[in-house]
Amino acid sequence: MRRLFVYGILLAACGGAAATDPNEALSGGTTTVVDTTRDAFSRPLAGLQSGRRDTFFLGNAVFNTSWVSAPASADGFDGLGPLFNTAACSNCHFKDGRGKPPTPDDDRLVGLLFRLSVPGVGEHGGTVDEPTYGGQLQPNGILGVPAEGNVAISYVEESVALAGGETASLRRPTYRLTDLAYGPMRADVLVSPRVAPAMIGLGLLEAIPEAAIRALEDPDDRDGDGISGRANLVWDVRRGAAAMGRFGWKAGQPTVEQQTAGAFLGDMGISSSLFAGQPCTQAEAECLAAPTGEAGGEPELTDTKLGWTTLYGRALAVPARRNVDAAEVRRGRTLFDQVGCAACHVATWVTGEVADLPELSRQTIHPYTDLLLHDLGDGLADGRPDFGADGREWRTPPLWGIGLVETVNGHRFFLHDGRARGVLEAVLWHGGEAQAARDRVVALSPADRAALISFLESL
Repeated sequence: MRRLFVYGILLAACGGAAATDPNEALSGGTTTVVDTTRDAFSRPLAGLQSGRRDTFFLGNAVFNTSWVSAPASADGFDGLGPLFNTAACSNCHFKDGRGKPPTPDDDRLVGLLFRLSVPGVGEHGGTVDEPTYGGQLQPNGILGVPAEGNVAISYVEESVALAGGETASLRRPTYRLTDLAYGPMRADVLVSPRVAPAMIGLGLLEAIPEAAIRALEDPDDRDGDGISGRANLVWDVRRGAAAMGRFGWKAGQPTVEQQTAGAFLGDMGISSSLFAGQPCTQAEAECLAAPTGEAGGEPELTDTKLGWTTLYGRALAVPARRNVDAAEVRRGRTLFDQVGCAACHVATWVTGEVADLPELSRQTIHPYTDLLLHDLGDGLADGRPDFGADGREWRTPPLWGIGLVETVNGHRFFLHDGRARGVLEAVLWHGGEAQAARDRVVALSPADRAALISFLESL
């Protein structure tokens, strides 16, 4: 109850709406767009002013451009690799939406990457890269550079009994590294799968005041409600100081700009002023010897293009909810609070002042996240830390847009590695701090459980 009480005070202080705001249909406040098509995640903020709108579309062009290896005649878009996951941002974030794990019909590692590290504390409190393969497995290489390897994924089905005589089946994944081109990895390597999340609403999340988020921290669970969220403190490269993480599955990045630049380097081997050099280790001689697009010491991604792409990410709008007034959806909204989901998936926030993108300022938004780390138990644990996040902790992901993932991306795979085949499976994987809420969902009548799912799919 402390979290709801503190939150109510914050909203009152900001002049914001209550958690039961009747305008929840406008998930992104006045920046919300109404779109239920395959382009629902690709719209600019409603009301985005003309100059920034022009920059948005320049960023969209960079986001969708396929980079090529250097040297090349493609002016400003050479330097791919030498090792990489994909050649364009939009390959993983197709239509700015969610990636998915490989399927029997498509076994490529596109939209699902694998972080690598070994035990220890690295620079600025971060992870220590696996010495031979670095911080991320790269399944592709440019001509003359062997790809690092691949991953074989298998699943075991586990049945879950639900109240009312229903059952559900969860698939537990196992990951096996294969075709390793540069020799074995260290025996103590830590591997974490990460599916590409949807891009919507990033600027709005960045605009939530840090003090409001941190007011909900309760690392020692002093109020005894079983919820002990805490912020992840990470390294802000631009500032050269520690900062609160907001983005990524473990809140490992503090800003949209750093998340963007990190993805360019880690996923495509494209350097920037934030992250110089190439993702080659000393064991990867061909990678080290390959030509790059870093002409005259300049990074492959110029600050201009980084700025365009960052604004694009910050200015992607959130689509409006659907069926908000349907009786079943309204019943599901009540159940969402009653079973305890709202303790972490906080519905309503008010953004602060954003000088360079004022459209984001003072918006009452409904992302359903607290942006804090929570222990979700052994079932979802990856065993790999990320700055302050341990191997059982994950950032509460925003829920806005989940009901449109199938429309936009043609699949219903959820959670950090896409193991859940729908919203109910995602709920049933929750453990740790969310175990009690999960068990209440299991105990619901079939009709109430259906109502809860209808509410979630309205988001």
